[in-house]
Amino acid sequence: MPVTTKRAKTAIAEPNIAFIKYWGNRNHTLRIPSNGSLSMNLEGLETRTSVTFDPALPADRLTLNGQPVADSALVRVSAMLERVRGQAGTTHFASVSSTNNFPMGAGIASSASAMAALALAASAAAGLELPEKDLSILARTGSGSASRSVPGGFVEWQAGSSHEDSFAFSIAPPEHWDLVDLVAVVHAEHKATGSTAGHVLAESSPLQSARVADAHRRIEICRRAILERDFPTFAGIVELDNNMMHAVMMTSTPPLVYWKPATLAVMESVGRWRDEGAEVCYTIDAGPNVHVICTSKHRQELAGLLRAMPGVRQVLEATPGGPTRLVPDP
Repeated sequence: MPVTTKRAKTAIAEPNIAFIKYWGNRNHTLRIPSNGSLSMNLEGLETRTSVTFDPALPADRLTLNGQPVADSALVRVSAMLERVRGQAGTTHFASVSSTNNFPMGAGIASSASAMAALALAASAAAGLELPEKDLSILARTGSGSASRSVPGGFVEWQAGSSHEDSFAFSIAPPEHWDLVDLVAVVHAEHKATGSTAGHVLAESSPLQSARVADAHRRIEICRRAILERDFPTFAGIVELDNNMMHAVMMTSTPPLVYWKPATLAVMESVGRWRDEGAEVCYTIDAGPNVHVICTSKHRQELAGLLRAMPGVRQVLEATPGGPTRLVPDP
């Protein structure tokens, strides 16, 4: 039913950490990826977004972490709202308020949780009841990795070949494996080149075609390791995939080098801790902050070691999380 009166809906979504990475698109407009990917939602980190369609509004409005926003972020939000308006058969503009409890634009998938929460809150506020597959597709158009934040737990995003078959789904629930993500924050400021621009640059790297060609093999290995809770195999393929993606970034034109000295220090420490017997590995999204993945029995020790490292400003802790969901309005 089209929106005829003000109706507010609030959704919470979690960022996700990709174990097999998404980098590069076959279709940049629709964000259809060059390869599939695997990830885990991050319980404890969240974006909370409220959307109200209001017949009295002259334009869409965005408030981000309490501050009015009228830049490219509003343009991106309005593009998502326009897709929702098209599906719902309404022309009303919307007021959007969104908050995060973790740093934005620093390689912790803030756009994933933001667009997943927006997709659900906006569609619900417009009177739509989208099934998970369609919600994942809608979220993908705002941010590719947002498609993976819609389902819960351990998630696979099938690349697909069209708008209709590129979506994410759960391969295991949050309680399947007691993994912990210790996010070593070494730099909390916005990165100079965002992921949207980076996906376009991926095509300029001579290494991208090899990375994409081998992606199916890496997904198969990683999926099996997750389902069998095989940490040594999981650690090896996750770090390989990470290093391949960052090699593409560093060999793009212009090159993208997100790592800081503290990034390398954490990576080296993770290797040493693993040699000493800890179940631990690293992965890094498009930013300098390191996701240190371990099993729960090593959580307290490794969190303490990370917090004591020079250059590590903060350690965020997250466990496997649930799907994007509606919550009562505040």
